[in-house]
Amino acid sequence: MKIALLGYGKMGKTIEQIALQRGHEIVLKIDENSLYYDINTADVAIDFSIPAAAFKNISTCLNNHVPVISGTTGWLNKFPEATALCKQKNGAFIYASNFSLGVNIFFELNAYLAKMMHHLEQYSASIEEIHHTKKLDAPSGTAITLAEGIIENSDKESWTLGVTNKETEIPIIAKRIDEVPGTHTVAYKSAVDTLEIKHTAHSRDGFALGAVIAAEWLVGKTGVFTMKDVLGLK
Repeated sequence: MKIALLGYGKMGKTIEQIALQRGHEIVLKIDENSLYYDINTADVAIDFSIPAAAFKNISTCLNNHVPVISGTTGWLNKFPEATALCKQKNGAFIYASNFSLGVNIFFELNAYLAKMMHHLEQYSASIEEIHHTKKLDAPSGTAITLAEGIIENSDKESWTLGVTNKETEIPIIAKRIDEVPGTHTVAYKSAVDTLEIKHTAHSRDGFALGAVIAAEWLVGKTGVFTMKDVLGLK
């Protein structure tokens, strides 16, 4: 499989290593200074660029009928346009706030726990996420996905960055600490106890492996998909 890497930072380099180990070829390495490139040399593109470049990268792929997966966060105001373009062009597209296989199982656990806790009014829900200091957005896309999973399965209406006094809001505490790949904790606290589920990434390798597996799965398909489709969780 010939892969274009749209974004060649730390994640892009880790994806390159994993892809090569799995027998694939990297035909393009695009960073923020790359102005012109031929995306048609690739069988699939993996976008881990910056928020300002993500939608353009995805659009370029879809307009040229190249399947694309994106793990870039902070651009989702354009997500409806991306999915509409994918459908218009009969293309193939996956966006995930986190491609880690473990995190996507964590998402499912989070939704199931939210259903269980729904009617237990004595518990308040909160989310904490910790990332490296070079992460550009806060809260993380993963934390937002966790919040959305709770909202869909409870009477919560929204999330907010930082503490809140509103019972219908889920507070997300975002911390930035050197060299932390990503830690996410969902907590339900009451006066008598605290129940937590937690995912801790030990390196970027899990994110990279999931992205490459998603790219392998996407080639030859048409539509807008999620990691639930890739992992058969639907």
